[in-house]
Amino acid sequence: MKKKLLSILFGSALVFSLAACGGNDEAGEDTATDDNTSGEESTADAGDAQKLYDNNCMSCHGGDLSGGAGPALDKIGANYSADEIHDIIINGKGAMPGGLLNEEEANTVAEWLAAKK
Repeated sequence: MKKKLLSILFGSALVFSLAACGGNDEAGEDTATDDNTSGEESTADAGDAQKLYDNNCMSCHGGDLSGGAGPALDKIGANYSADEIHDIIINGKGAMPGGLLNEEEANTVAEWLAAKK
């Protein structure tokens, strides 16, 4: 009985975690639209990266990048390059599902996170 209850609890937690990591797709689409109209790429990218993170990643990795259901990202650039971070965002890793961001969004967030050392 304990195993069955534990399985149900674990399964529910996993489903909740995966659903929460997806964030708000509509907000991510709005941000991508804003990025295409931005004239200042370097300044806009940092702001866009923060918005994309807030809308799609914060629920698992924390508002201050300190972690939660997912690992801390506050010093992720010390361990992974922008290309490696991009690959994780696109393909997923461990319990993190892939495809939460499109290629352009993943590039923006990966560059931003790679600077966190």
